[in-house]
Amino acid sequence: MTQDYPRLLGDIGGTNARWAWQKNINAPLECIEVSPCSASASLYDSAVSYLARHGLGQPRVASMGIATAVAGDLVEFTNNQWSFSITELKAALQVQRCLVINDFTALALSLTALAPTDLKLLGGQPRAVDAPLALIGPGTGLGVSGLFPDGRGGFVPISGEGGHVTLAATDALEAAVLTHLRQQWGHASAERVLSGPGLVNLYQALCAVEGCVAQALRPEDVSAAALASTDSMCQKTVRLFASFLGNVAGNLALTLGARGGVYLGGGIVPQLAGAFDAALFRRKFEDKGRFGAYLNPIPVWLITASTPALLGASRALDLLPE
Repeated sequence: MTQDYPRLLGDIGGTNARWAWQKNINAPLECIEVSPCSASASLYDSAVSYLARHGLGQPRVASMGIATAVAGDLVEFTNNQWSFSITELKAALQVQRCLVINDFTALALSLTALAPTDLKLLGGQPRAVDAPLALIGPGTGLGVSGLFPDGRGGFVPISGEGGHVTLAATDALEAAVLTHLRQQWGHASAERVLSGPGLVNLYQALCAVEGCVAQALRPEDVSAAALASTDSMCQKTVRLFASFLGNVAGNLALTLGARGGVYLGGGIVPQLAGAFDAALFRRKFEDKGRFGAYLNPIPVWLITASTPALLGASRALDLLPE
């Protein structure tokens, strides 16, 4: 294993690039840094700038979680302008191995290593052992992944694009909001609502449905106004956000049979803090008719750790084939 170090580790989202360095198998992650993607012309530029700023040497291997589908050598981001060839990136970085996976696959690989202090429980009971785990996280986009038991005491991650499933309504207001979103976008996916940009989409759609003028707000403005209780439409928006997220998370738990628990990642829910209605989220999570009793004991944890996907990127080098 010593030949796999030092490691350059990345967690690259639509907005920020997170980097870390790991010296050897027993070393903690160090030189953790978060920088805007907009500050660099490419992923390669962001990586070499990070190495230079911290005076780091030549990495032997690199592993990165990327906020898009990884289905071949050419990788194109969904929510920023970067694109790259994995083969060319490996050659440019001069590493022996360059592993590129979906960012939520990387985050999923960190789940079993998270400490209790890295998690906040949002209802449920102790998780079922050797059962699948589900992961969903609103950020710049909506990430979805999970872990399945491998039959040998470990887990195998899944990679998909579950954030783009069709969003469903559970009441008349949600149905009206989705009708407006379909008129605007054609397809009302979960990510159109459950993401940073989705907060703005949801706010604007709600204003249209209720016949009021929408202000020119950014995602952080919606969150701040909801937290400060200064704008009733922003408060309603965040409440709808919790409702939709609970519904989608419950669907994911049913789809994966995630009796091992559901984890909420991404940066949006922690940013909403006390404005996020955890009780409403949990009610919508369990509100699945005959299968409410199936979902009732499943624990849901909010991930509070700052950069867990970087740990997952390192674990991916040990667990996934090249």
